Amino acid sequence: MRVLVVQNFDNEGLGQIGAALAEAGADIDLRKPYRGETLPDSSEEHDAIVVLGGAQNALDDEICPYFPALLELTRDFADTDRSVLGICLGSQLLARAYGGSNQIGGATEFGWHKVSLTPAAKSDPVLAALPENFPIFEWHDDTFGLPENAVRLAGSAVAENQAFRLGRAAYGFQFHFEADTPMVRDWSTSFAEIIAARHPDWNDRLAGEIERNGPDADSAGIAIARAWVATI
Repeated sequence: MRVLVVQNFDNEGLGQIGAALAEAGADIDLRKPYRGETLPDSSEEHDAIVVLGGAQNALDDEICPYFPALLELTRDFADTDRSVLGICLGSQLLARAYGGSNQIGGATEFGWHKVSLTPAAKSDPVLAALPENFPIFEWHDDTFGLPENAVRLAGSAVAENQAFRLGRAAYGFQFHFEADTPMVRDWSTSFAEIIAARHPDWNDRLAGEIERNGPDADSAGIAIARAWVATI
């Protein structure tokens, strides 16, 4: 199993997705196109693709001139029935790749928030075993409208579209299910200045937030990661 991982920003790692891929014995091919690394021309040499998050928005072609090629590559994976996973920015790019709309701003969520599954999620291979409502880590300002034929799987009070599926196994998740408690602690240090500028009380709240939400969020996150890996 060879999985292409597209990183779009420093310190945006695989987290629980990486743990699930390691359990499955996957060979990970990590590319950082924002640092000038090339993307494959097609999906032929990989079984799945993961597109991670970033501070950019999904229409930032000027800042990220590789976005059009990434959109085309993502479509190639999905159209050849290879598994696709987009997280946060990655979900917004997946929506864009298939004609969904992109809303820049106006949908800010940070920290652990409750997401709710839709009725369609009850029969979804990746989400069927999850509780109907669970806390999960969010960090975004943007949102998206669903592409035609997308199956809406989850939403929140702020962002109606938190998860969707296209075809058999192309998934977009607005929320950061890969971000378990250790990753959130790391982000809280690595991005301390960025967070403090918008959420100055975060460090004071962090321990209590972890105690309230960490166990359930971590459990949901690894369950999603393992179920998605099983689609490959």
